[in-house]
Amino acid sequence: MRQAYLVTRTRERLGVARRMYGKRFPDEDVSQATMQQLRGREGARVKKIYREHAARTGVEWNRREYTPGDAFAAGDDVNRLLSAGHSCLYGICHAAIVGIGASPALGFVHTGAATSFVLDIADLYKAEYTIPLAFDLAASGHLEERDIRTAFRDKVADGHLMARVVHDIKDLLLEEGTPDHDDDALHLWDEFDGHVPGGVNWAADLADQWDGDTVLGVTGPDIDQQPPPS
Repeated sequence: MRQAYLVTRTRERLGVARRMYGKRFPDEDVSQATMQQLRGREGARVKKIYREHAARTGVEWNRREYTPGDAFAAGDDVNRLLSAGHSCLYGICHAAIVGIGASPALGFVHTGAATSFVLDIADLYKAEYTIPLAFDLAASGHLEERDIRTAFRDKVADGHLMARVVHDIKDLLLEEGTPDHDDDALHLWDEFDGHVPGGVNWAADLADQWDGDTVLGVTGPDIDQQPPPS
């Protein structure tokens, strides 16, 4: 509900987007930047990261190419590795988002897709995880999709990335000072009280309201079938 509130209000949505970019630009003040300025900075940053890893590994780099929906279909070797690696990262981010009750569709930077928020969150970690990994594998001649999937699995096997994703989502969406806990809160919605406890058999309360004149009827469609013999 908090996510829906933030994403449907321009000022609040821009504030979350700024905090997202702020995590990628820790040494820059982006508190007054427009979305256009933020996109421009991010584009320049990513291009620089690609060039740096190309120079570090000796892998030839021209530009990013990919085919939506098929992570290993287009581009040169490093581009295909990048696409396959990103898809692994999306899976972890998607699991974290759903696991804490957020919506994968309600993105703040990306929009219009069922996984917009997944793309938002994954962008926080590509420069640290999938981009260097793809260039390292391309440089060593490990060019199959399975190579980056298994390498990425080994890189995140300690679980630290999942914990970090959960923390960052809460940091982006929750108000400052909100207690950060992992207790499940199972409630039922109520139009008067907001919510009532879940896991309770509320028929008991209804039974208390019945009196001798109360009649409970169960109806259904008329059928020609004869009742079974008693």
